[in-house]
Amino acid sequence: MQENTASLVEHLTELRKRLIWVIVVLVLAMIGGFFAAKPIIVYLMHSEPASSIVTLNTFSPWDAIRLYMQFSFAIGLVVTLPFALTQIWLFVKPGLMEHEQKATLRYIPGAVFLFLLGLAFAYFVIFPMAFYFTSNVTQSLSLTETYGAAQYFTFMFNILLPMAILFELPVVVMFLTKLRVLNPTRLKKLRRYAYLVLIIIATVVTPPDFISDILVAVPMIVLYEISIMLSARVYKGQLERDKQWLEETEAEESA
Repeated sequence: MQENTASLVEHLTELRKRLIWVIVVLVLAMIGGFFAAKPIIVYLMHSEPASSIVTLNTFSPWDAIRLYMQFSFAIGLVVTLPFALTQIWLFVKPGLMEHEQKATLRYIPGAVFLFLLGLAFAYFVIFPMAFYFTSNVTQSLSLTETYGAAQYFTFMFNILLPMAILFELPVVVMFLTKLRVLNPTRLKKLRRYAYLVLIIIATVVTPPDFISDILVAVPMIVLYEISIMLSARVYKGQLERDKQWLEETEAEESA
């Protein structure tokens, strides 16, 4: 009991240290992002759909600071992501076999790529659809469109960040399969519930029309199916290694 308690304390201490390092890197990246935010804000303000607006306004003296903070956090998050994933890998590394350590380390570039792909998909596909839909509803009520810059970009980030996180699904599933937490059989059993959750998410983050929901739900469902295939591939390799290890163990015992 004492050994287990001591081991748990050591793991929690190590986890705390790694979280502290992630927070430190995030803060430093946010500081750098604060200075890099202005050209990005200016570029996005002169790109669609913002460029279709006559002007973006501020409704509070703090709105400009709020914009800088939003973008510095977003930039810091993107910069910190590879470091945070590496820290997670280092934390679970001692519990993995050598071949599992090498395999899971390869997930980090894939996770970063999928995160950026999710940001791009959300910005170029979902966000314009959501913005133009709400704009059309506003015009149908003969209301004057007066947009606040902080509100506009908050609306944008509320769509971009959740979608970027959802695009991490294949890597997360592969990683959990590698840790033997998930397997393809379990994922297939959960398929109907996963589809329901994904469709609900697609309905929430998109305008309330059928086409927009389909355009978002279908890629998310495809991601889930890709996750099942990747999980099956990892699981098959695990079964083969387990079989080989069992045969070697039996051969040693018989010898």
